[in-house]
Amino acid sequence: MPLEPWSAHLLNPEGEKAVYGATPPPLTAVRLRQLTLHEDGPALTLRLDLPYPADPPRKWAAQGCDTVQIEPAFTGLSALALHGFGTEITADVTLTAAGDGVAVHVTAPETTAEAVARTVYLAALRAYAQE
Repeated sequence: MPLEPWSAHLLNPEGEKAVYGATPPPLTAVRLRQLTLHEDGPALTLRLDLPYPADPPRKWAAQGCDTVQIEPAFTGLSALALHGFGTEITADVTLTAAGDGVAVHVTAPETTAEAVARTVYLAALRAYAQE
């Protein structure tokens, strides 16, 4: 049985669907810019670079953007494991159902992170031009 798209696990997939339509890009070989733990919640936020959409919003095109950045936030953490870390991390990220919540797995050559959360929502979605 194929995995559901990662956006199927979001509480608020509307922004992602407005940018990418019915088929979100896979979270494979994405740049992990930041991994943040928050005591309130407790929560975990990832900051990831995604491929630029074929039909971007006009504002992004006018600004010369070429990369989309998302911040999925995982709240109500019940488990967390982090092994290794580095700079310039290119990772595969998967979201799967885990009981009544969502499991996230971040896998890269030097880094792995796994967490189980009650909910996941898109805290930010923006575009920028890489230099």
